[in-house]
Order: sequence, then structure tokens, then C-alpha cells
Amino acid sequence: MTAAGLEPKVYIVGAGPGDPELITLKGSRILRSADVVLYADSLVSGELIASVKPGAEVLQSSGMALEQQVEIMTAAVKAGKSVARIHTGDPSMYGAILEQMSLLKLNGVSYEIVPGVSSVFASAAALGAELTVPELTQTVILTRAEGRTPVPEREQLRQLAAHHCTVALFLSASLAEHTASEFLAAGWSPDTPIAVVKRATWPDQQILRTTVARLAADLREAGITMHAMILAGWALDPALTDRDQHRSKLYDKTFTHGCREGIDADG
Repeated sequence: MTAAGLEPKVYIVGAGPGDPELITLKGSRILRSADVVLYADSLVSGELIASVKPGAEVLQSSGMALEQQVEIMTAAVKAGKSVARIHTGDPSMYGAILEQMSLLKLNGVSYEIVPGVSSVFASAAALGAELTVPELTQTVILTRAEGRTPVPEREQLRQLAAHHCTVALFLSASLAEHTASEFLAAGWSPDTPIAVVKRATWPDQQILRTTVARLAADLREAGITMHAMILAGWALDPALTDRDQHRSKLYDKTFTHGCREGIDADG
């Protein structure tokens, strides 16, 4: 154990989407206790990083290649220090952590993943949306449009969109025209609702509501090209809260489940 009670290993911590209060209690404890903090400086709140302990070594990762990051983390752990590797959102989603873990393992360095609040859920909260609406859609696909980094052939957006469920697109704001064409090719109606949240939970958060047909033009007009989550599908229709048409069985008074006996509707 280090002086702060942490084991000398790498803690891969999800810092949440931006709001410094949305890191988990465990993540916050590790951040405040670690000897070395390596963080994604373009995406993680500086207010959060300001909570590190006095004397901690704080390093920004944006200008580093993978090998340099791993070299720093390996040297620190082998010197008996704890390392907090701070990622935005949840590190399991487009966090590029597998490559870090592979090299750390090759170097004989232990690591632990601490989950965080993903931007997809922060965006849904900002929109006041439920992504899984009874009798409308019960599935959410988390993916991204194909750009400079390819996606597997069987995961082309039009094939995924053919399920006509809620689709959450990471890293795709600059690919709006391609995204819209893929939705249309999958049979989506041009007026299908889309909501875009830029920098969810940050002070400068920006929300744009549009449709498949208007997506590219509206993003262009708003100047949104990065740091945005695109949520698409009829679950994003803002009028849903006005209609009270989609109720779950969970709280239906006539529905019996393990915690409650249903009441006969005719009784």
C-alpha cells in the first residue's frame, strides 16, 4: 500500500462527462489519493484535477503517444507509487484502454478499472429523455459512424439502424451527412427525431433538436463538429411527455410481480 492506502498499480478511472460532481465516490477517492495523475486534459474538468493531493505528480496526456504514457505509468508503479489514469466519461466506451492494459500487462504492471458516468447517459439526462420507451423501443445501440477509423463490415450504421431502435452515436458530429444518409438507407423516416448534446454537463453545454433530414444542415448552422453525442430515434421525441401513452408494467397497478400483487382492473 502507498501512504494514502492505495495499492501501487494503475487505476483507470472514468471521470464522468464533465461536471466534476459526476465522478463516482471511488473515482474521487482514488484521484485525491494517487501519487501520479495522468489525465485527458482536453476532456476532463480542471476543477476535478485541482482536488489531487499536495505533492502529486500531475501530467497531461493529450500530447503523449501511447508508449510514453505506459512508460510513465510503469515506472511509477515499479517505484511503489499509485497512478490514477483519468479518462472522460466511462473508460470502457471509446476510451482506448485495451491498448494501455495490454502494454501494462506485458510490463508486469497491475491495473484496475473504475467505471464512470458515460456521456450517452449524461446527454439523455440533459434532454430529459428515457432511451428505452415501452412499446416504442426497448433497445439502445451505442456506436459511431465510420470516418478515418473504420468499423467492422457487419457494423455499418445502416445495418445497425435497420433495427429501428434508439441509436447513440459517439464521435460522429463531423460525419452528419454520412450519418443521415445511412439512417435513410435503413428506412428511417426523414422526420425521425434526433437530439445532439455538445459537451454534456459542462457550463457551455449546447442542445440541438433536429431530424434525420435536417441533421447535417442544423449541425453546420450550429457549428457543432466535435465533443457531441448524437441520440436518434422516436424515444427522442420531446412530445412524448405530453401524451402519457407509453407506460411500463413495473408500476401498473394491475400487474403482479415479485414485490406487489396486482389489482383486478374490473374489480
